[in-house]
Amino acid sequence: MSTKDYLEKDYYAVLGVPKTATADEIKKAYRKLARQYHPDTNQGDTAKETKFKEISEAYDVLSDSKRRKEYDEARTLFGSGMGGQRAGGGGFAFDFGDLFGGTAGQQGGAGERLGDLFGGLFNRGGGTTRTTRTTRPRRGQDVESEVTLTFTEAVEGTTVSLRLSSSAACAACTGTGAKAGTTPRVCPTCEGTGAASRNLGNFAFSEPCRDCKGRGLIVDDPCPVCEGSGRAKSTRTIQARIPAGVADGQKVRLKGKGAPGENGGPAGDLYILTHVKPHAVFGRSGDNLTITVPVTFTEAALGAEIKVPILKGMPVTLRIPAGTPNGRTFRVRGRGVARKDGTKGDLLASVEVLVPQTLDDKSRELLTEFNTLTAGDDPRADLIQRARSE
Repeated sequence: MSTKDYLEKDYYAVLGVPKTATADEIKKAYRKLARQYHPDTNQGDTAKETKFKEISEAYDVLSDSKRRKEYDEARTLFGSGMGGQRAGGGGFAFDFGDLFGGTAGQQGGAGERLGDLFGGLFNRGGGTTRTTRTTRPRRGQDVESEVTLTFTEAVEGTTVSLRLSSSAACAACTGTGAKAGTTPRVCPTCEGTGAASRNLGNFAFSEPCRDCKGRGLIVDDPCPVCEGSGRAKSTRTIQARIPAGVADGQKVRLKGKGAPGENGGPAGDLYILTHVKPHAVFGRSGDNLTITVPVTFTEAALGAEIKVPILKGMPVTLRIPAGTPNGRTFRVRGRGVARKDGTKGDLLASVEVLVPQTLDDKSRELLTEFNTLTAGDDPRADLIQRARSE
């Protein structure tokens, strides 16, 4: 079936069903029309015989889900909005002979170019695929690397030196892949485009040419250094900026820092996997830093002002109110991890009430007296009562 058939014939109208018809509705309509126009019941009636052939052709396409999808896509892509003269009823009329075949007086004209386009897309003839004998630029490969940072470097950001190995143009042949004194020739299969057409039923898709491996060139006398590939291993050292606030296991992308491109193509990207060492004092929760601050029993009971370290700079003073329980968290604003918008997270300081491990006689006497004075306050009374109520 030609591309012209796909665009010119309305198979849904032939069967008298809408485009949304189900497979069962299509089959039912076909059977009804087949009985009406079958040649066995209309012998000698050439008009009905022709109609029967149209019905059968329409059913062959619409009953096959794959072919039906291709047919719908073709009519959606090219069935309207292509210019031409307006016909009766508000539609457009086209001369498909001009579109697909062209005439002797139209060689190289719009009709021939459209024939080439449609023939290449549907692989249905009606023209040959024309290619430009130019080697396409190729983007360089992406490169991956790893770096280990201290906790502070990850929070504040840093610049690291990275030694990278990647593919680059061979220095011996300047990237041509041909031995010195020789030159490669244009690939006859893809005509230098580096792409070839692969038939997938009603469509033909482009893929890298297998003969030249997508380069568009054939090397008859290969370079002994790169063995004709035009590429060689290149080692270089770069200074990479790691932004503030990266987390352990995060990948940082540096655009254009990967392998160089070929034939004027852009360079690839560099992806850096970050590993962050833990800190002896600070932890991290999103954009906030965390720290556990030990306080004495009396500081928690009576209240106090204590010094709390920050990641960089002088310690800050934190006021602990009287009666502070163990584990309570205080927020020190703007002392956390830097964000992309320039602001910073907070420092979350959790207090840990320390219980004396050893007591001298005087301390024991005072605590015993304190215990006697507060003996009426049972902190577990409510707990026991609530447990019995369930």
